[in-house]
Amino acid sequence: MNGTLNKVMLIGHLGDDVKMHYFDGGNCIGRFQLATNEVYINKTTNEKITSTEWHNLVVRNKAAEICEKYLSKGDKIYVEGRIKSRQWQAEDGTTKYTTEIQVTEFTFLTTKKETANHKPNQDQESAKNTNFDAPSEGLPINDLPF
Repeated sequence: MNGTLNKVMLIGHLGDDVKMHYFDGGNCIGRFQLATNEVYINKTTNEKITSTEWHNLVVRNKAAEICEKYLSKGDKIYVEGRIKSRQWQAEDGTTKYTTEIQVTEFTFLTTKKETANHKPNQDQESAKNTNFDAPSEGLPINDLPF
C-alpha cells in the first residue's frame, strides 16, 4: 500500500448539545462531544465495568447546521471522519493541545426530536445518509453493516 489512511468510525451518544461558531463569510462549525462505552466483566470480582471514552467532534457548514437543528444531548449517532490534532497558545502563555474528529459523514441513529415527533421530516431524512465532505450534496454513504 503506497498511501496512508486516517479514518475514524464511531457510534455513540452526544454528551451535550451542538455548540455553533459562525465566521465572516457565512461559514460555521459545530462542536460536540461523543461518548463511546466499553463494557466488560472484572474477572477477579465478577463486577460489570463500563469504561467511557470521550471524543471531540467537529462538523462544518451545512452539516453543522443540520446537527444543531436535530441533535441534542443523549442522542445516538454514527459518524465517520479523520483524526486531527492541533495546538494553540493560551492566554497564560502555555501551549494547549487537542485531538478532534473532523466529521465527514454521519447518520442519526436515535434523536429525541425524532422520537417526540414520531416521524422524521424531509430535511432530517436527507441528512441521515449524506457525505458532507463531497463536492456536491446528497451523496449517500455506504450501507452500515448493522
